[in-house]
Amino acid sequence: MASTELTFESREAHRAWLGSQAALPRGFRVGTAAFEFVPSEVPKPARMTLTVIATDTPTPSFAAVFTRNAFPGAPVLIGRRRLAEPTLSAILINNKISNVCAPGGEATAERLCESLAEVLSVSSQQVLPCSTGVIGWRLPLEPMLAALPRAVEALAAPSILPAADGIVTTDLYAKIRRADLEGGSIVGIAKGAGMIEPNLATLLVYVLTDLAVPRAELRAMLSRAVDASFNRMSIDSDTSTSDTVVALSSGQLPCSDLAAFEVALTRVCTDLAEDVARNGEGVRHVLRVEVQGAPSEAVARAIAKSVVNAPLFKCAVAGNDPNVGRLVQAVGKYVGAHQPGLDLSRTAMFIGGIPIVKNGEFMLDPGKEQALVAHLREAELYASVPSADGVFKPPVRFPPHERAVEIRIELGIGSAKSTVIGVDLTHEYVSENADYRS
Repeated sequence: MASTELTFESREAHRAWLGSQAALPRGFRVGTAAFEFVPSEVPKPARMTLTVIATDTPTPSFAAVFTRNAFPGAPVLIGRRRLAEPTLSAILINNKISNVCAPGGEATAERLCESLAEVLSVSSQQVLPCSTGVIGWRLPLEPMLAALPRAVEALAAPSILPAADGIVTTDLYAKIRRADLEGGSIVGIAKGAGMIEPNLATLLVYVLTDLAVPRAELRAMLSRAVDASFNRMSIDSDTSTSDTVVALSSGQLPCSDLAAFEVALTRVCTDLAEDVARNGEGVRHVLRVEVQGAPSEAVARAIAKSVVNAPLFKCAVAGNDPNVGRLVQAVGKYVGAHQPGLDLSRTAMFIGGIPIVKNGEFMLDPGKEQALVAHLREAELYASVPSADGVFKPPVRFPPHERAVEIRIELGIGSAKSTVIGVDLTHEYVSENADYRS
């Protein structure tokens, strides 16, 4: 799914590569400010970062796609209303607390927008709020108001890296992708590591460009790009209450080829989606599942999603155990429940290019077992080693490589296909989510 096969030997090498991708498109500035506070719900010290993405001049060309979770955060509710505004000037993002179902959540978010707008000399309706983090807690309004001027003072044009760092929560590292075309660029950042199976949008994602793309076209392109990227990945089958994808054009340069722009936009989103999966909580293997020969793209995607969300299969991959029976059951589970008339007698399955099923029957032997184990180990990001206290922790805070466990399923009953990105299920994931708030 990724456009390149990058390999990094160290965190420093990865940071250097991020820096090489981070040049902001013309017409944008970013700034951050961090501060300590004590959540009113849990009296223990916490740390929050405010991130501001600002345009040099208000832009009418902006687009956003939001979660379809029925308990959306206050920023999502406000963001949906902002889509009707004629222009947008800034995005205000906080991590640590997601502002979901919190008392007075919308009023607090609007108050923060008003404060930022005052400092930037724009209308509060031109500010889009975004929050990510713990669900249910209230935002620390006064400390946030006090920190906002520092974030504005830090606004600078050279690099988007401070924003990529500022929006993360449990992420192990920042995520940046770019595409250069027609003398301009498209640069995207994303945060997200858990509570991820997108439903219309995902995570927090911000894509900036200096190429002039009309508002209506940008919104249609973003919707298609999200569907082709973020909506085809899953970490844990849970759809966040705060999922937001935003695209902004500063309109600094003419764009003569909108089709080429959409291809580049989709590639940036696709690469970010795989980056998010590789950076998922406790992830040691990325799964790339391609379903071919399906009666429709929707069926192909659903079968692939069933595989990447199957707990038993995910656990087997985590342990480098090629328990292929768990792959077959995941396919059969979806078909039996949702497409019971589908003929699977011509189905073939491959892992790492190794044939394991033909015409609906297994083709296994000791040699294949060894080859499958080798494929799983080659795709492993790191080995699982518990610390002295028995807690499983990732030994690296960068992506060593972009390899994946490659799974191909050929149904032989149509011409449609789809590829979905997923991950394994590890001790680290359980530990992370057992202790997330405490």
